[in-house]
Amino acid sequence: MVYGDYEGVMGLEVHAHLLTNSKIFCGCSTKFGAEPNSHTCPTCMGLPGALPVLNKKVVDFAIKLGLALHCTINKKSIFARKNYYYPDLPKGYQISQYEEPLCTDGYLDIYENGEKRRIRIKRVHMEEDAGKLVHESTIETSSYSLVDYNRSSVPLLEIVSEPDIRTPEEAVLYLKMLRDVLIYLEICDGNMEEGSFRCDANVSVRKKGASELGTRTELKNLNSFRFIEKSLAYEIERQTEVIKNGGEIIQETRLFNVDEGITYSMRGKEEAHDYRYFPEPDLLPLTVDEQWIEDVKKALPELPMEKMERFMDEYNLPKYDVEILLSDKELAMYCEEVIKLFPEPKTVSNWIMTELLRELKDGNVSPKDSPLSPTHLAELLSLIKDGTISIKIGKEIFPELYKSGIPPKRLVAEKGLVQISDESAIISTIDSVIARFPKEVGEFKAGKEKLLGFFVGQVMKETKGKANPKLLNEHLVKRLKS
Repeated sequence: MVYGDYEGVMGLEVHAHLLTNSKIFCGCSTKFGAEPNSHTCPTCMGLPGALPVLNKKVVDFAIKLGLALHCTINKKSIFARKNYYYPDLPKGYQISQYEEPLCTDGYLDIYENGEKRRIRIKRVHMEEDAGKLVHESTIETSSYSLVDYNRSSVPLLEIVSEPDIRTPEEAVLYLKMLRDVLIYLEICDGNMEEGSFRCDANVSVRKKGASELGTRTELKNLNSFRFIEKSLAYEIERQTEVIKNGGEIIQETRLFNVDEGITYSMRGKEEAHDYRYFPEPDLLPLTVDEQWIEDVKKALPELPMEKMERFMDEYNLPKYDVEILLSDKELAMYCEEVIKLFPEPKTVSNWIMTELLRELKDGNVSPKDSPLSPTHLAELLSLIKDGTISIKIGKEIFPELYKSGIPPKRLVAEKGLVQISDESAIISTIDSVIARFPKEVGEFKAGKEKLLGFFVGQVMKETKGKANPKLLNEHLVKRLKS
């Protein structure tokens, strides 16, 4: 999208729910979808006398993400009270980190139009989530709200970027890569519908070439890539028009109306002093030593950007293929298993992106649960390569192979689908077809070479698709021209 002489400037604040079994400061379950207020205790309900105890696994996960994002892991960090009132915040404050977070000064690389772009990460810090308001409405009582505290004190990591993002499309690329990193690290499921991965955006505009930042607005609670892109595009356009018409941007928090595709004012934007941050008196400063960091570093998996570059370099796959294959960690693992058994990466990629993904999508099945194992897909591709069956036959039997889980060799044998590679049998069928279509033969000889496809189709029909394509084409051209 073009904004004339202006450009957007965006920094994103992402909240990621962590895949711990218990909450950040108590032993209550973090499982999603339980009966309201069934996963609560005096600590996460903020009752008098209850004291928080830090969950070590949360710190492990925070260090893991900090290392993956090339951050400095600070040996000392401090929890702080962020004071504000809302009905789903039982203590009247949120335990977070402010002046001294655990992770600072990192970056995340993304690919945009084939070029690598670096988005700086300002900080990654730990905090607890608030509860959830459930809005109800009946004829008798009109509208009212209920509070579910199950989510209260569920552990979050907040990942704050620098204002390095310039377009809504770039914002989505950054968010998708960040989400992939979290999933590859196995610390967040990235489920946007359940709120496990959600985003707030700080948006401003300025004249192209300017260095100073404009007055920013904050867009809250964006939880789908499509709506994130739409809301950012609208907000940049809105601010640009305000400035062009001589108006001033008000620093405020805005929400995105999905139905109308517009943003609207929610409240004045809070500053840090509005929250009256001060160190959490019930938690000691967190001290992380070098050995702890090293232990976490040793367990880091290969990350999406590293895997992307390896797939392009080692397997010589185009970026388009790699982005699709790596969009799902399980799909990438599946692909690599097939390539180990059938080392022709582009062929493997083509079959996964077309045949396999179609079946997985139709059945809403994860690649790791695919009825067609990597071994069986490699076996099918080997049957095609050695000429046992044609590509056409391979594609025809793929749905049955997928649903049944039968080994390809067995299914091909049971159905009598072995490709005809006997030259005399193929020549005999060709001669029979040529004899039946003398008019078309004459037109072909007169220069209408497009009819070759017609004759190929007729021979394939006669052989039920089992004629070896290479031999068929070779002898068909010879017989037609003789």
